[in-house]
Amino acid sequence: MQRVTGLYLEEFELGKCYPTAGRTVTEADVVNFAGISGDFNPLHMDEEFGKTTIFGKRIAHGALGVAMATGLSLQAGWFEGTNIAFLEFTARYNAPLCIGDTIHLEMVPTEIHYSKKPDRGVLKLDVALVNQKGETIQQMKWHLMMKRKPTE
Repeated sequence: MQRVTGLYLEEFELGKCYPTAGRTVTEADVVNFAGISGDFNPLHMDEEFGKTTIFGKRIAHGALGVAMATGLSLQAGWFEGTNIAFLEFTARYNAPLCIGDTIHLEMVPTEIHYSKKPDRGVLKLDVALVNQKGETIQQMKWHLMMKRKPTE
């Protein structure tokens, strides 16, 4: 996948899928996220407890998936130097994020709104966090304030 750097608001194509590279969720990711967030729920930290749940094993934090999603989107380069702010997001959890899953994003721009200020606008995206089986484990809607192309 070729790295794209810093797309301006008007360079995103509505309806086009922007997939990212993948990454694998590791034990270290889960332990580090628990330490940072303070979320030591046994569902994430205790293998024996996890076996007693509907999942049959420990699972990663759902919020870890959201955090990884933002990282994957940034690493793709599309927002490098052109994203001003993350304005809003919603998330729906369809399936568990598991240790060992290899995840990637599929982002689809759905709306572009131009601001009264000529240097910016809002990009709305449907974002899917997809595992190695092709299952959408999280669905998100993101609203980003983006830079517009400089006027000459």
